[in-house]
Amino acid sequence: MGPDLSALLDEPLEVVGANPPPRGDRILVGLAPDASRPDLAARLDVTLVPPGTVAGPEFVVSADPEADAEALRQAAQANPQAALVLAQVLRAGGVDVGSALDLESFAYSTLLGGAEFARWLEGRGPRPLPPPSAEPVRVARAGAELSITLNRPERRNAYGREVRDALVEALRLAELDESIERVVLTGAGPSFSAGGDLDEFGTTPDLTTAHFVRTRGGAGLLLHRLAAKAEVHVHGSCVGAGIELPAFAGRVIARPGTTFRLPEVGMGLIPGAGGTVSIPRRVGRWRTLFFALSGRPMDTTTALEWGLIDELDG
Repeated sequence: MGPDLSALLDEPLEVVGANPPPRGDRILVGLAPDASRPDLAARLDVTLVPPGTVAGPEFVVSADPEADAEALRQAAQANPQAALVLAQVLRAGGVDVGSALDLESFAYSTLLGGAEFARWLEGRGPRPLPPPSAEPVRVARAGAELSITLNRPERRNAYGREVRDALVEALRLAELDESIERVVLTGAGPSFSAGGDLDEFGTTPDLTTAHFVRTRGGAGLLLHRLAAKAEVHVHGSCVGAGIELPAFAGRVIARPGTTFRLPEVGMGLIPGAGGTVSIPRRVGRWRTLFFALSGRPMDTTTALEWGLIDELDG
């Protein structure tokens, strides 16, 4: 990790292009003095540039590029399998959304059977399954608008089985009913969604079934197909699926103070609710890798600048 692009900036493109950086079993993080060579940065997994740089999606502006490069190295070293799989999936993700979701799920299922996730599960310890909910998602119709509200505020709207299945049912209704012209998705309580319900992690009956549930019973593809009329209002802490799913919608509106985070690599996994598909289509695969591998929270200023969200509410 860590080629210094400044050494290549004066090289003719033909020479550099003849020997592109390797794209195998390494995560390539570049350091550059500016954003003048996006053609070079595009061949890496992410390139860090100093403050004040006006940069495209191939770059991440960093207060301390060398320190951030080291932080990414440490994150990859802590969970090398998950980190490399993340990079590989992002590199290969430029296909149609359905195929890209299949790819993400294949990779996610692979990691579910790996040592890094097993280590995380062991460290977490046994946890009881979440109690059932009478109404995990609320649905209301007003004229041509369908309002869908994640309704497990006591669990910060964790994206567990019940919430997922109820959300998918509501989205299928929106897709089938041509009289619905607008779909507005919100979350009850202090947070839009804290992501996957950790109490359910590791409880899938088998990895193949888990793959088909994610791809054929998940909400990501439905939100993508409804994107032209789907609007998501987010607030509080949006973790994992709490931003992976909204990113599929045509419009994402955030309250001031909202934060976003992708913690999955630290668990030995990658985003599994569609985040390797939806987020790169908004911010680019390079910034997605930084976001997911670092595991750091993102504020609304960066989210708006990158295009992860479209508007601030108020």
